[in-house]
Amino acid sequence: MFTGIIQGVATIAAMHDQSGMRTFTLEFPHGFCQDLAIGASVSVDGVCLTVTELVPPSAATFDVMLQSLNITTLGSYAVGSRVNVERAAKDGAEIGGHPLSGHIDFSAAVVSVTTSDTNLLLRFDIPPEFRKYVFAKGYIAINGASLTVAEVNRSEGWFEVWLIPETRRMTVFEQKQVGDRLNIEIERGTQVVVDTVREAVQEGLGKLQPVLEALLKEKGLTLEDFVQPRNLGA
Repeated sequence: MFTGIIQGVATIAAMHDQSGMRTFTLEFPHGFCQDLAIGASVSVDGVCLTVTELVPPSAATFDVMLQSLNITTLGSYAVGSRVNVERAAKDGAEIGGHPLSGHIDFSAAVVSVTTSDTNLLLRFDIPPEFRKYVFAKGYIAINGASLTVAEVNRSEGWFEVWLIPETRRMTVFEQKQVGDRLNIEIERGTQVVVDTVREAVQEGLGKLQPVLEALLKEKGLTLEDFVQPRNLGA
């Protein structure tokens, strides 16, 4: 498990392809590898990877299967690419963000970037099948960072997040541009609540559900507007 609080930015020092797999060598910031062991989990741009070899003093290698390369952005990286990294959380660790599994649901493209002297506003697209899980003020993980959704428009298929100066300093987001794709992990608690409520609605309404959905659509609403989980975030 991870907390979504990025601990540093690593650089891809080398890559080696094998049949159905790619091995990455990452060069980490000073001190990141202290007590790191073979078999340990590290979040790399939000993807949970396993240490396969330690390369003292500050590097380690990771094997990534073809499926992960296809689902995530890891398949598009090159030597020199920079990535967000976080060590696995220890028992009793403070959860400064929200619990993450490191299992990516989809990658999303940056639709727009708005900058100010202090803040950075990023807008992302959302595949239709995942729009029902994204709520304003809810948690979402982007490249392994726990962030709060500022605004969302399900009909148009986008959501926005604001990045404070500390997040900009500690992550790779500052270099992201329109068209870049980032890894997204939806908040599991939200997913469970939404799916449970939808199943209950389907069972309760039966054949009336399509009629209700059509009426709501005329008003610019969806069933998801009435099943938003409470206390999703601040």
